Amino acid sequence: MLAITELTLSHFRSHKLARISCGPLPVAIYGPNGAGKTNILEAVSLFSPGRGMRRASAEDMTRRPEALGWKVTGLLQTQDQTHEIEMWSENGSARSTKANSKPIPQNRLAELSRVLWLIPAMDRLWIEGAEGRRRFLDRMALSFFPNHAEASLTYEKTMRERNKLLKENVRDPMWYDVLETRLAETGAVIHENRVRTLTFLSNAQAQAKTPFPTADLELTHAEDAMPVDSVDLKDAFEASRFRDLAAGRTLVGPHRADLYGVFTAKGVPAKNCSTGEQKALLISLILANARALAGQIGAPPILLLDEVAAHLDATRRAALYAEISALGAQAWMTGTGAELFDSLSSQSVHLEVTENDGISETNIVRQG
Repeated sequence: MLAITELTLSHFRSHKLARISCGPLPVAIYGPNGAGKTNILEAVSLFSPGRGMRRASAEDMTRRPEALGWKVTGLLQTQDQTHEIEMWSENGSARSTKANSKPIPQNRLAELSRVLWLIPAMDRLWIEGAEGRRRFLDRMALSFFPNHAEASLTYEKTMRERNKLLKENVRDPMWYDVLETRLAETGAVIHENRVRTLTFLSNAQAQAKTPFPTADLELTHAEDAMPVDSVDLKDAFEASRFRDLAAGRTLVGPHRADLYGVFTAKGVPAKNCSTGEQKALLISLILANARALAGQIGAPPILLLDEVAAHLDATRRAALYAEISALGAQAWMTGTGAELFDSLSSQSVHLEVTENDGISETNIVRQG
């Protein structure tokens, strides 16, 4: 399985020092608002590539007023071994990472762990801009395809370089050729990973018996249909140069994609569903992702569910916990009260978080 069995936070957000030894079990974190519960989930989210679930800079994660920098360490249990992961930032510098005492690029984490999250900021995912839906899909794609992180990083960097040429009204094709070749190669990887991810999710939903609603998903594109391979995509970049020069930005490619969802049972677009139905669809997709990944690599991802329990009635909460237990997934979950986790398996850790003079304090109340 995949799990963080030990976690230490030093000068991270509101935590001056927190040590959590939980083994591979699900972790229920409860306490008053503002105590520092979500900060623990954010620390766990850093065990995957990217800026974490809050998309914050390394500087923003440091505890204040000290602003000394921060460090997060943990034991990451995978199917074949346990890795000691260290991440830190000093004086506002970019995040550094070590695995088993050796420096590694951040994207290497994609090969070691898989982490998915559902947070309150995603409640409006279906009704706000396409960027959030792309990020949601890319996080799921990354769980299946570790190369998705490097492809996305290279694509975004190259697109910024191309956009700079466009804004400066550079028209010499020579300047564009190398960039567009790189964009086409990485863009095709991104697109293929997304399409295959949607297939995995569809199959996982179809095969599951779950009280949560299923969603029909479709990858759409702002312009015409997305070119399916690198050759066609490179041709599309070249053909679009004139329009792109006028716009001052790149108008074709996977960065223009969107995720369209429909509540299957009702045939209603997700954006037109009630708030509760939209939340239920997201939970369903996270669980489908976990089931599909477990079937492929033999282990579900680590799940981070921030304030999810509070939005479910007792029956749905029990169903969610039962699915987590059946999957054998390590889920880190937050809520304001211990009663929200009454139906969680006895094989779990219950962690209370309180705040004292601006410092978060943690206390393991129960360990199964």
